[in-house]
Amino acid sequence: MKNKIDVNKVLKNASIKSEDERSLGLFDLSILGIGAMIGTGILVLTGIVAAIASGLIGLCYSELSTTIPNSGSAYIYAWVTIGQVMAFFAGWTLLGVYITTTATVANGWTGYVHSFLAEFGVHLPKIFLAAPSAGGIMNLPAIIMILFITLVLTKGTSESKLLNNILVIIKLTVIFLFIIVSVKHIRPAHWHPFFPYGGHGIMVGASTVFFTFLGFDALATSAEDAKNVQRNLPRAIIISLVVSTALYVAVSLVMTGVVPYKDLNVAEAMAFVLLAKGHTLTAQIVSAGAILGIMAVVLAFVYAGANITMAMSRGGFLPRQLSHLNSKSHSPNRALWLNGLLAAILAGFMDMRNLALIANVGSLAVFSLISLAVILLRKQQPDLPRPFKVPFGNVLPILSIIVCVVLMLNITLPAWISYFIWLGIGVLFYLGYSVRHIDIDQEHAGEAE
Repeated sequence: MKNKIDVNKVLKNASIKSEDERSLGLFDLSILGIGAMIGTGILVLTGIVAAIASGLIGLCYSELSTTIPNSGSAYIYAWVTIGQVMAFFAGWTLLGVYITTTATVANGWTGYVHSFLAEFGVHLPKIFLAAPSAGGIMNLPAIIMILFITLVLTKGTSESKLLNNILVIIKLTVIFLFIIVSVKHIRPAHWHPFFPYGGHGIMVGASTVFFTFLGFDALATSAEDAKNVQRNLPRAIIISLVVSTALYVAVSLVMTGVVPYKDLNVAEAMAFVLLAKGHTLTAQIVSAGAILGIMAVVLAFVYAGANITMAMSRGGFLPRQLSHLNSKSHSPNRALWLNGLLAAILAGFMDMRNLALIANVGSLAVFSLISLAVILLRKQQPDLPRPFKVPFGNVLPILSIIVCVVLMLNITLPAWISYFIWLGIGVLFYLGYSVRHIDIDQEHAGEAE
């Protein structure tokens, strides 16, 4: 019990920013969540299964993020309800998930850029499009894109939200364009059999793409930047889930209705479907929109990773300097650059196929912890104000845990190995640094600001 943090101290830290200093309204939060959830995963049919399961997770996030509006997300929830060891590993898992997912998305983004430019006769040198392990020198476009997004984020939340809103709106526009142009080509016969790989295939696919809904956590980390957080944050979570799920369903049905599902194992599936039906100009527009839209995913994840870093630094789990806020932008620039640089290095020089597997197990592990934290916090702090509460008692949080565990059982062995290696590195860091610097009394939390 003694290694838990007092929830009142957490709430005090979360209220450092006044309402006037917070810049994310309901629209901005919803766009942030949608931008994080709708990435390359929109091309995967089984995303709908993950979306249904994520509805339970979204409700749990809504309750916790409005009860404890702190940017630490699962790290803080675990520290309040379980203790500092679990808090560290929750935060460490999130850092691994955000950094590797950012690098993976940026790595794939280069392929979109290369294909798009090639259509206009512009061919980038291959040695600057791939990591050394793939025969190149570096993935230069991915590095430049991540560093650009990080630079924008250091200008402050007000400035970066404008870019994010524009990128997500462009992404949504090209998705609607794809649906409108392609829907007339649907042949219902392509939907038979509707579940070609059976129930097992659905579960494996859902567990593989579940990290797509990490947008819930990205929203939770924005709590200290959110206006009227107790009202807007749960609404933004529900809105982003509904919109993302609807688009997953629509795009999946259209794509598989126009082209046989066996032909969709390509990098740019939406453009491929359009080209197959002769819509060359529309395909180019969609490809350009995808290039810009995927940047919004990187923005959301670098932002969220930096907020987790800042929160862990406040607690002494990471070096204290990482929680310093810039005097002009009020953004955690050191934490931003740490996350941005690490993601850029991974995207530019490492083979991401194995590293990206951390996201699959890590996301489900964190989501399980979130659901458990709802139950524990209700028991430990029954009188704590809860502006939003998951209905039906503990039934839905328990069901959420069960769903996560079932999906975890369908994850491949290499993913588990990658995740345990990351946890092993965390053990060394925790024993070598964190355990001697933990500030459970939050005596120095204010100094960072």
